[in-house]
Formats: sequence, structure tokens, C-alpha cells
Amino acid sequence: MTDRQESLPIKSLIMGPALVTLAVTLLRLVGELQNWSPRFFSREAGGAGAIVGIVWLAPIFGIYFAMKLARIAPPAATGKAVGNALLGTVVGIGIAFGIGSLLKTNQNLQFLVALVGMILGAAIAYLGWPALGKTLLAYGLAARIPVIIVMLVAIMANWGTHYDVVPPNFPAMGTFAKWFMIGVIPQLFAWIPFTIISGALFGTAAVAVTGKARQPVTA
Repeated sequence: MTDRQESLPIKSLIMGPALVTLAVTLLRLVGELQNWSPRFFSREAGGAGAIVGIVWLAPIFGIYFAMKLARIAPPAATGKAVGNALLGTVVGIGIAFGIGSLLKTNQNLQFLVALVGMILGAAIAYLGWPALGKTLLAYGLAARIPVIIVMLVAIMANWGTHYDVVPPNFPAMGTFAKWFMIGVIPQLFAWIPFTIISGALFGTAAVAVTGKARQPVTA
């Protein structure tokens, strides 16, 4: 049997990374509320690539998960896992930013196309090494659900952080509609796919370079 998933210790694998990610989320929130350096704690919509943020953790923990799983649930073929991760990245970025950039005059359609691209890219990367994909999905949920909760509180309190500031030209809407549009949908359908894509890309590359994958057992 290859890519054994029925006994994956996902909870124990993601527990530490999830706690670290939560700590970074809370640190980011405190930094923004205290008006610390915008280079590290930007309050702009989307975060403006601030140094302190959980987005940078996805590839790091992707490597961590991959190295752990390489011994207990290796990919059926390392080359296929790497290929799928690369293809998923190209598809995700190509659709989200390539095609999406052609639709600037229609922000709603651009947003929808970007989400579809990220989801398709994540699905492709997931299939290359399902054990890693499943672990990254679980970690993505553990990382992003707290952010969704923080965003709801931030929007209700109008903190002026990147958790509640809307992008330019964003239409006026009620609290919960705003939360759903800038919080729930992007976190679940853009940032979790990003976690899978980036985690798979760096994780499979690390396994390929180090040759850590144990030969799968075939039943």
C-alpha cells in the first residue's frame, strides 16, 4: 500500500505548528493595535507583506511536515509529488494573477477567478502526495480559523488593523457581510489553498533534495 493515510498522526503533527501560528497571529494583532513598526506590523489591507505574519510559516511547516511524513507515509513517487506541486503552483498563480489581472475592471469576477485558481492549484498539489496534502489542509484550518475569529472581533470593534481594513473601492456593507467577504471567504478559499500549494512546493522539494523518502511498501 502506498501513501498510507488511515493512520496518519495528523493531530500530533500539526499541534506544535498550530500553536506557533496562533502565537504569531496574536503577536501581529498586538503589534498593530500598539502601532508598532509598519514594516513588521502593517495595518494596510491585506497586510502589505509585513515581516510578522503567518503567511511565511506555510512553506516552513510544509518542509517540516514533509520530512516527518517521508518516513511514515512517503509519496508513491517523489518525482510525481514534486511535479504536482510545481504544476499546482503554476496553475494557481497563473489563473489567480495571470488571468485575474486581465479582469481588473470587474473586481468581483477577478476575485472569483483568483479563488478558483488557488483551489485548482491546491487540488493538483494535494494529489501529488495526499498524506502531505491532508496534513497541510488540517494545518491550514488550524491556522486560519483563529484569523477568521480575530477578523470578526476586529470588524465589530473597528480597530483599524489589517484584519478589518477593506481594500480600495470595496463597497459599503454590514458588519457580518463585510466579515464574510474579507474574512471567511479569503481565509478558507484563498489562504488555505495557498498553504497547501506553498507547503507542498517547499516540502516535496526538501524531500527530493535530501532523499529522505522511505521506499513505499506495496501490498
